[in-house]
Amino acid sequence: GASSSPFGNASPAQTQAQLSAGFQNQYQLSQAQALAHAQAQAQAQLAHAQFQAHLQAQGLSLNQAQNAGIGNLGTSSPSMSTPGSASAKRILQRPPMRPPGVPVTNTMSPLRIMDLTTAARKKKQKLPEKQLQDRVAAILPESALYTQLLEFEARVDAALTRKKVDIQEALKNPPCVQKTLRIYVFNTFANQMQTIPKKPNAEPPTWTLKIIGRILEDGVDPDQPAFVQKTNPLYPKFSSFFKRVTISLDQRLYPENHIIIWEQARSPAPHEGFEVKRKGDKEFTVNIRLEMNYAPEKFKLSSALVEVLGIEVDTRPRIIAAIWHYVKARKLQNPNDPSCFNCDAQLMKVFGEEKVKFTMVSQKISQHLSSPPPIHLEHKIKLSGNNPAGSACYDVLVDVPLPIQRDLSALLANAEKGKEIEQCDEAICAAIRKIHEHRRRRAFFLGFSQSPVEFINALIESQSRDLKLASGEASRSSERERRSDFFNQPW
Repeated sequence: GASSSPFGNASPAQTQAQLSAGFQNQYQLSQAQALAHAQAQAQAQLAHAQFQAHLQAQGLSLNQAQNAGIGNLGTSSPSMSTPGSASAKRILQRPPMRPPGVPVTNTMSPLRIMDLTTAARKKKQKLPEKQLQDRVAAILPESALYTQLLEFEARVDAALTRKKVDIQEALKNPPCVQKTLRIYVFNTFANQMQTIPKKPNAEPPTWTLKIIGRILEDGVDPDQPAFVQKTNPLYPKFSSFFKRVTISLDQRLYPENHIIIWEQARSPAPHEGFEVKRKGDKEFTVNIRLEMNYAPEKFKLSSALVEVLGIEVDTRPRIIAAIWHYVKARKLQNPNDPSCFNCDAQLMKVFGEEKVKFTMVSQKISQHLSSPPPIHLEHKIKLSGNNPAGSACYDVLVDVPLPIQRDLSALLANAEKGKEIEQCDEAICAAIRKIHEHRRRRAFFLGFSQSPVEFINALIESQSRDLKLASGEASRSSERERRSDFFNQPW
């Protein structure tokens, strides 16, 4: 009882329990924790009573000590207090003062080290976990390099985002180059009577029609047309160039299912070619109808529009652009109304008017646009001679996207680097959280080392206020209820 510590006869175990209660930041109230809170509150009241006795032994009452500024010490807990104590924290009204008779050994206020928060309680913005606080930067001058790295990373992220947007825009309208698609049509046969003597258990005669193709490389001689060609993996597969393929067999020989139709809409998976296999030993002619798949869609121009523009098949935007160039080259734009142009004899055949608005061109040329005609091929199924039979090949001009488009698409789809960056960010955030935790511990013990008595007083008062708030008794004051004048006041 002769100890000058405000804890009086409190044992070191009790003191440590009180300090750790505020240090662990855990106030999720279970039944066991509520019991622990009640015990801690009883200890706080015991410590307060002993502290009051200590003051009275020095000739001061509690009110005088409060007027002297002792009671205002630490009206907020250090930064390791519980989240629930936020509303109970208040700003200091006056700097802390020591009671008479206590020598002043350190003029530095411990409250600055304890990081006491103000009572304005403005909504605090949550700092990103990767940022270092200014208080940490003041302790660690080396952290300036980390801050510079964060700024550099922000600039890199901004540049990458801009480039990704540019790539996405470029992929929406991919630039294409015209290439020659060589189409090979041939057939194979097996077990035909003309080539194999008749056997009792021989398999039935069959034939197989094959339609394949490949993009011709510039400056490369084509190989023999009767064999399957190795296609370049950078180019789209053969079936992607067609919207619909119709193969018509002889109805007299194959009354059932004599028309075979393949549609890209029903089987979007690309194929290297088409193959039809049937039983039969009679030769006939197969009709093949290929409808091209243009992306963007292309249209066939009417004869009147072909005379004006000199193009037969093209996309709608390029057709409108060609009309604009025609008007500009012949200076047909109306000088009084620039939104219109005058029609010469050839344009009169297309639009049927002397003056047309530019905004109406797209609508008026629709009647002059039609779907491109399909490609018609014929192949005679041969069941004798060379196998495979047929040496016909056909060249078609197609639009092939530039090979770099595939690389750009793969670049956007590659998320492996992003996963690595996320893992590094998680490790950085964990290290930053450790740094902030150690800074709070440092501030706690530094404040205690500079002024132990005032720090403990502030801690007790703060923790008791936090305890009242956590236990829902913030409106009651058990200290005032212990005094008789509390009950003698007018109700």
